[in-house]
Amino acid sequence: MAGEQGWRSGTFACGMDFASWGSGPRSLLFLPGGPGSSVPRGLWARMAFRWFEPFVDAGYTIWYVTRPRHLPAGHTVADMADDLAAVIVDELGGRVDLVVGESYGGMIALLLAARGGHHVGRVAVVVAAAEVSEWGRQVDARLTGAVTRGDTAGVGTTFAEYAMPGDGRRWLRRVVGPFLGRSLMSGKSYPPSDLLVEAQAEIGFRAWEALPEITVPVVLVSAELDRFFPPDVVDETVRLIPDCTPVRYAGRGHMQVASDRRVAHDILTFVDGD
Repeated sequence: MAGEQGWRSGTFACGMDFASWGSGPRSLLFLPGGPGSSVPRGLWARMAFRWFEPFVDAGYTIWYVTRPRHLPAGHTVADMADDLAAVIVDELGGRVDLVVGESYGGMIALLLAARGGHHVGRVAVVVAAAEVSEWGRQVDARLTGAVTRGDTAGVGTTFAEYAMPGDGRRWLRRVVGPFLGRSLMSGKSYPPSDLLVEAQAEIGFRAWEALPEITVPVVLVSAELDRFFPPDVVDETVRLIPDCTPVRYAGRGHMQVASDRRVAHDILTFVDGD
């Protein structure tokens, strides 16, 4: 598979893990969702290869970069954007052609564009916007409570709500919760405390004032049925970014769009359409 070309992984000197593949002359920095972030392995890696394959074929080298480990209490989304700006300077030659941020990574991408736009060419924000909905903040609050209590099953059940919202799926969240919770709290991919810090940062995230400071072109890919970033929040986000191209998937939810392979082609159309 072309997307697996040159697969490699490691940890930058700053403590942020990365995976990279492709060998093209253009650079793509990918910021994954959350709370919590880890490089793709096994089946997850094969799914990532397929999603990124159009970019590799288009001549990109992919850099999939996590957040730092052992985040200090009070570390904000703006701080995470500054962490990524430092990686671009210290590890990626000072500039990347394209930043793609998905969900939690999309929030970071917005502030990276506003605070470090001179380090990036274009930005794609996928299923994210300037503020999380009240429902999303309530889920984050339940997650922080479960992590604080050390309630492993509660962590898994609450985290599953990100992907499977709604009362009709409550039984399924209860089934998968204990298994998912043991994975999330195992510390194998990242310290459980990072879940807590990232969830708290998401609760406090507001990017409205930063949006007019974005000077690079942005494409914002959204889901019509997204409960985290509903259409009215997305529309206002688009309005406040000076150069923003909206793409909305009708009848689709947050996770459906995040995993949709058409998104890569929409981003490439935006990048190469100028």
